[in-house]
Amino acid sequence: MGKPTGFMEYTRELPADRSPLERIKDWKEIHLHMPEEKLRTQGSRCMDCGVPFCHTGKLISGMASGCPINNLIPEWNDLVYRGLWRDALDRLHKTNNFPEFTGRVCPAPCEGSCVLGMNNPPVTIKNIEVSIIDKGWEEGWVVAKPPAKRTGKKVAIIGSGPAGLSAAAQLNQAGHTVTVFERADRPGGLLMYGIPNMKLDKKEVVLRRIELLEDEGVKFRCNVTIGKDITHAQLQKDFDAIILCTGATKPRDLPIPGRELKGIHFAMEFLTANTQAVLDGKPHDNFITAEGKNVVIIGGGDTGTDCVGTSLRHGCVSVCQLELLPKPPNERAANNPWPEWPKVYKMDYGQEEAAAVNGSDPRIYTTTATHFEGDENGNVKAVHTVQVEWTKNEQGQFIPKNIPGTEKIMPAELVLLAMGFLGPEQDLLESMNLDRDARSNISAQHEKYTTNIPGVFAAGDCRRGQSLVVWAFNEGRGAARECDRYLMGTTNLP
Repeated sequence: MGKPTGFMEYTRELPADRSPLERIKDWKEIHLHMPEEKLRTQGSRCMDCGVPFCHTGKLISGMASGCPINNLIPEWNDLVYRGLWRDALDRLHKTNNFPEFTGRVCPAPCEGSCVLGMNNPPVTIKNIEVSIIDKGWEEGWVVAKPPAKRTGKKVAIIGSGPAGLSAAAQLNQAGHTVTVFERADRPGGLLMYGIPNMKLDKKEVVLRRIELLEDEGVKFRCNVTIGKDITHAQLQKDFDAIILCTGATKPRDLPIPGRELKGIHFAMEFLTANTQAVLDGKPHDNFITAEGKNVVIIGGGDTGTDCVGTSLRHGCVSVCQLELLPKPPNERAANNPWPEWPKVYKMDYGQEEAAAVNGSDPRIYTTTATHFEGDENGNVKAVHTVQVEWTKNEQGQFIPKNIPGTEKIMPAELVLLAMGFLGPEQDLLESMNLDRDARSNISAQHEKYTTNIPGVFAAGDCRRGQSLVVWAFNEGRGAARECDRYLMGTTNLP
């Protein structure tokens, strides 16, 4: 490495975020930039560790350990330390089509498996990554690179989320003519409507990259629902191959008494309508406002956090998150050793903002809703909750058990269900007679991505179930490789 003793000389340092009380007044990104000198210092902390677990991308105990797209992290950390930013960008793009996305929204499993992190704060991999690509855009190094020649083969990609975009980028570079079909009014899928603007700016970051893909030859067709506007039979006739990247968009419901009351919504209904309003400068008929309301969010994950941040920006009266699981420990537990993903307590941006406004973390742990209470007009007005304890059943599985005497009533004029997703929507899969696995996902082997229909591939959450954005990029690239092999008999795609 450029500075072998850097990890001993310097401590971990991240750029400051905008003040929580300031940033909840707008929809701009929350992170500030770090001076180049400090970035180079942070790059020097990357140690000559021998076996860089940071880019292994393995599943350990069901969680990602290391980078799923195998970013060459030690190499570009060293290049940043030496001030070779353009070389660092080239090395980053070898494995990652969209580092401006992963550098903003990926939870950074690479940092969780950083060797330095065994006994010191890990290297600031995620911040260095996004700094490399942001500098590349600022310097004009990121430009359209259309393929030198076309193969004459045509590929249809259904879904323009992370998996669809990475598959499109790779296949286009291989020379195929790629058309991406998206049922929403804008391309981007989860990147456009599943992640709020303050985490990932749509116009300055997402659409900028999509416009570059268009300049390279990728075609996007929005407001098109396959099976309704275009049949899958027509797609199979018009294209040489199809890749399904529809995501896992079937939300988990909460069928408890009172679920039919007005004011109870799935989180994505709330977030999607909000982003549309931010982009269009006005709310549409589907807009759901938290203004002046007590908001209860059921689910303590990233989507729940996004609902917290969005509700605060609307001007809610109060906001809380109900989390069924116990509060994580402040340090790694004995059964959660390195290089596993560290299951430790942390405050994400939404919780930080809620704490700045209300004085405390909005999450209430080991708590579940038992029923919703409505008013005389059929609107939700309260959530009845109870604390739970986790015990083993006869099969040895941990299950939540209600604790008598811990019941509470929480006022709520808006309830948002953010409990994850059950898999892909089934209508298209059924109409195509696609084989599915026990969890209703499209049946296609990892690293092969082939379905039971020749020439039809599947990648991302519709194949593996709800997962990280970076796994979708991994699968999109992999499906592109196998699709290219199917079309050409061989492939040079990684």
